[in-house]
Amino acid sequence: MNVIPIRSSCSIRFTLNGRPVELDVRPEALLLDVLRDRLQLKGAKRSCDMQVCGACTVLLDGAPVSACTFLAVEADGREIVTVEGLGTAERLDPLQEAFIDHAAVQCGFCTAGMLLTAKALLAEDPAPTRQRVVHYLRGNLCRCTGYRKIVEAILACAHER
Repeated sequence: MNVIPIRSSCSIRFTLNGRPVELDVRPEALLLDVLRDRLQLKGAKRSCDMQVCGACTVLLDGAPVSACTFLAVEADGREIVTVEGLGTAERLDPLQEAFIDHAAVQCGFCTAGMLLTAKALLAEDPAPTRQRVVHYLRGNLCRCTGYRKIVEAILACAHER
């Protein structure tokens, strides 16, 4: 009888916020846990664990993904951007500035996911309509707002470009 050994860890390499990362992870490790617990990037939040709230959103090769259900090994060889990679303390990303200027942040729990989803939208469509913004944000839930200020911030950022 042939026994197939189960790997206890896998070596992965990826680019994270513009910097190369190499580490060993368990095959079942979720990207969210690796980012938060191993790499100490706390912007992506754990909330639903089912891909429905958007709090854990990160960009993978420019596309928004739910890190709560994405295996870390699937990020091997790819580029990841978290909210910590959007701007710096000295120079915020224009979307971050727009969220501040339009008071689009309340408790902040959803903000990282909203920003990264909006970043992907504006990369895909630099001049979206209000309807397109609303549709694109459909996977990001906010318990504090009616989304009006978030949508206005995204549209303002698009118009300022």
